[in-house]
Amino acid sequence: MPGIEEIRILSPTGVCGSGFLETSFEKALAWDPHFIGCDAGSTDPGPSHLGTGVAAFPRAAVKRDLRLMLLGARRKKIPLLIGSAGTAGGDAHVEWFCDIVKEIAREESLSFRLAVIHAEQDKSYLKKRLGEGRIKALQPAPPFDEDVIERSACIVGMMGVEPYQRALQAGAEVIVAGRASDTAIFAALPIMRGVPQGLAWHAAKILECGAAAVVNRRTPDCMFAWLRNDHFVVQAADETLRCTPQSIASHSLYENADPFKLVECSGTLDLTESRYEAHTERAVKVSGSRFLPAERYTVKLEGAEKAGYQSVVIGSVRDPFIIRQIDDWTERLTERIHARVNMVYGDTLKRSDYVVHMRIYGKNGTMGALEPVKEIRSHELCLLIEVTAPSQELASSIAGIVRHQGLHLPIPEWSGLITALACPYNPAHLDRGAVYRFNVNHVVEPDDPHEMFRTRWYAVEGPAFEEIPT
Repeated sequence: MPGIEEIRILSPTGVCGSGFLETSFEKALAWDPHFIGCDAGSTDPGPSHLGTGVAAFPRAAVKRDLRLMLLGARRKKIPLLIGSAGTAGGDAHVEWFCDIVKEIAREESLSFRLAVIHAEQDKSYLKKRLGEGRIKALQPAPPFDEDVIERSACIVGMMGVEPYQRALQAGAEVIVAGRASDTAIFAALPIMRGVPQGLAWHAAKILECGAAAVVNRRTPDCMFAWLRNDHFVVQAADETLRCTPQSIASHSLYENADPFKLVECSGTLDLTESRYEAHTERAVKVSGSRFLPAERYTVKLEGAEKAGYQSVVIGSVRDPFIIRQIDDWTERLTERIHARVNMVYGDTLKRSDYVVHMRIYGKNGTMGALEPVKEIRSHELCLLIEVTAPSQELASSIAGIVRHQGLHLPIPEWSGLITALACPYNPAHLDRGAVYRFNVNHVVEPDDPHEMFRTRWYAVEGPAFEEIPT
């Protein structure tokens, strides 16, 4: 059969900074991978990371994982591909991640050719594409116009395989990319080398989460794949971890609404005819996966904007009389809070200018209205009351009102002054600072897959980190 004989891929972990066993990594390196790939971010940690430019994982944790990957890749003389650097993949995240790369290179006297691919989008470019009708809403999508673009703290595009492939073809030995499709990190080189796209994208879907697709996962760890012309095989490096046909097949539903169709920039991975077979007691063979090219290439956008400033009051309710009528009590508490705010601020602060939100843990704090259990089965409840306002001073002030109103709100069964809410902290409210919300769920139709992603090149020679003109 024409085509490649085999492409071998090492995925050390599901996200750089979450950790992996060094013993597993060394064993996987002994299987001679053609490259190492690692996702380094996601929208999972929420919009604040995109809005603030701050990573979700501690710097020391990222450095530990990255150091092992860089040392392993340079020892084997194979590429290292990173995607969604610094969690959200904006320019600030990429620079933060590259500082760690510089530090490791200096400490370990490493030399390599580095490609840095940026995913943060220029606002004028987005406004131009919007005006051309080439930004389309996904579902569900918030309103999107030039005002949304302008007030966004950061908007990134999620790159596909093409920017990685261009960097590899130009001789990149290490690639640090901004926001990227998790699977693009692992599919880029195999597709470039002739692996059928259906198999390459499907193997990438399994690899991007590290050893998450095993049946007995205990900690983040390494996953390995062998890609061939008509199938691929996946296996965890740790001998105590086991893949089964069911565990690999079920992983296709992870983070997807459809277990058979997974949409990427350039098309759709179709798993309708995929076959999952036990290859060994710990490895699974997959075949039959197809890739359906898209009629139009699209790039998903992710954006975040400041929602305001927030303070939080945490308090417990232990009184059985209040627990029995907690819905009525919290409704009355909310009205009391609004009434007192109006008394203090008058017409200078409208009710629409701030938000008071209550979560009742022990009742429906996790699922809210979707909670199927209606009966309260706890002897105590925890109230988490959020106040979001245009300034931190205002949020803190309203939180002070929340604390006092909640502390003494009466119920019909008691006369006189009662204490209803027990707060574990003093002061009772915690100031969270600026808070952010996602404000974009759209795709762009670019002229080509590269125009939204600029690449900078560096020659790394131990302590020297020199940018190469392009």
